[in-house]
Amino acid sequence: MPKIITIDRIQKQFKEQKVLTGVSLDVTRGSIYALLGANGSGKSTLLKIITGLLDADAGAVTVNQLDVKKDLRKIQRLFSFSAQNSTVDDVLTGSENLVLIAKLRHIKQPQQVANDLLAQFKLTAAANKRVADYSGGMRRRLDLAMSLVGDPEILFLDEPTTGLDPASRNDLWQAIRGLKQQGKTIFLTTQYLEEADQLADEIGFLGQGTIIASGTPAEMKHLAGPEKMTLVFTTPTEVNRAVPVLQAFRPQTLDEVTLTVVLTKSVTTSLQILSLLTKNDLQPVSFQVTAPTLDDVFLQLNKEA
Repeated sequence: MPKIITIDRIQKQFKEQKVLTGVSLDVTRGSIYALLGANGSGKSTLLKIITGLLDADAGAVTVNQLDVKKDLRKIQRLFSFSAQNSTVDDVLTGSENLVLIAKLRHIKQPQQVANDLLAQFKLTAAANKRVADYSGGMRRRLDLAMSLVGDPEILFLDEPTTGLDPASRNDLWQAIRGLKQQGKTIFLTTQYLEEADQLADEIGFLGQGTIIASGTPAEMKHLAGPEKMTLVFTTPTEVNRAVPVLQAFRPQTLDEVTLTVVLTKSVTTSLQILSLLTKNDLQPVSFQVTAPTLDDVFLQLNKEA
């Protein structure tokens, strides 16, 4: 798939503080790209530069092969930007918020557009309620619906689920997945590692002012190391017998009844280990295969940064 966003060596400094020191990344058309990073790493700053709300000190950004500095008006017709803080009007109803945005964008049949978006985001029952009476999850869904007025090709979402409870977060994730299925390109920043794992086709980790790691969620997890198998036996004697049997796999003793083994090939190595133990009349009480998580990657990359 072709690239729709290209960021090339972006730099930004505020007084003496260097926030971005050379950020480069590409976003594939029709994909979800998640930008991860610790607080203060520059995620929101980069998002503002991409959308033309802030000028970079150096570097270039192109969106759909258009230069942000030269063709900002054309680019702004392609995207919508949903900031961290909801932009809905509490005094108006959900329907009135959407109609207002549709009229500001000179959209034909604004009420029909509003009705369609309310239905899409499961807000029809609350269409005529003041937004002040909406829950946090409903407000974020309405905010996302307002971002879709005018049918933009690209959506920029700055920490879209901050402050939401798990149920509301899952609802919004489902809505975002639905937008991808419609062919939208979505660029989001997040501090929720599970969010990036659930949604993203590709993840970029921002640290030290640049992208220090990138890849699919699976590729990123491998940065924290391979999968491991943990074997629990009944007695220390069984552990002592199992260690030489599994010598080729370099087992490590966790405690007097527990071994751990690094898996070079998850399924194949696991079967080999269990088969070898069975042949030697050794049967663990339990075993578990664990894979690194994005939490592990986040902690490791933060430590390195």
